[in-house]
Amino acid sequence: MNTHYPKQKIMVVMPAYNAEKTLTRTYHDIPRDVVDEIILVDDGSHDSTVELARKLGLTVVVHPQNRGYGGNQKTCYTMALNAGADIIVMIHPDYQYDPKLLPALVRPIIDERADIMFGSRIRTREEALHGGMPLYKYLGNRLLTLVENIILGQNLSEYHTGFRAFHRVVLQRLPFHNFSDDFVFDQDIVISAVREGFRIGEIPVPVSYFADASSINFSRSVKYGFQIFGGLFLYVLDATHLYRSKIFAKKEKK
Repeated sequence: MNTHYPKQKIMVVMPAYNAEKTLTRTYHDIPRDVVDEIILVDDGSHDSTVELARKLGLTVVVHPQNRGYGGNQKTCYTMALNAGADIIVMIHPDYQYDPKLLPALVRPIIDERADIMFGSRIRTREEALHGGMPLYKYLGNRLLTLVENIILGQNLSEYHTGFRAFHRVVLQRLPFHNFSDDFVFDQDIVISAVREGFRIGEIPVPVSYFADASSINFSRSVKYGFQIFGGLFLYVLDATHLYRSKIFAKKEKK
């Protein structure tokens, strides 16, 4: 029960796929005195993720077939908005991100200093690599973040974290159901949010890569990178009024 911020309904959403080995640890480290409800959306797992989530008392939604990482998030955010959440926090149930940092993540949104908050894994190169981030992922992260900062006019330390918090207004405004069902969903939502003028902040979080933590392989990472460049190209076209993609909110007529 959220006793710290009784005027704010704070909900955690977990996009899950074969998370049986790490779900319990993740759940127990979520500060329950800051969270009103936890929703787990299972994307066609082949292990006991669903049974375990129900045993833990989570609100569980099951996709009968795998819809992809982005498709999973679409259900997560729809469920949270329909349940009346004021702040929605995405936490991966694979314990790659430390759930204990949730209060620090949501505080700037509560204080109206940000609309979106990221938990950044890139505090120093040494820390990221020591935490197990593969070198190719680190280098790709740095390159893509540099390009995104230049084009989007931001100054973030990374764009690719899976530990995020949103004010409900952001998700109500953005057409996230039009975004990709793949991993690049995370970037579609950032690019669209920047185009709408939402404020993005970040806090540092320790990185933790281990055998049971989810991670995409090299080939999927390359595809992800090219998809991001595609999204940035659409952003430039929209900013110059040459073409409006479905990933951007419709402008209200004056």
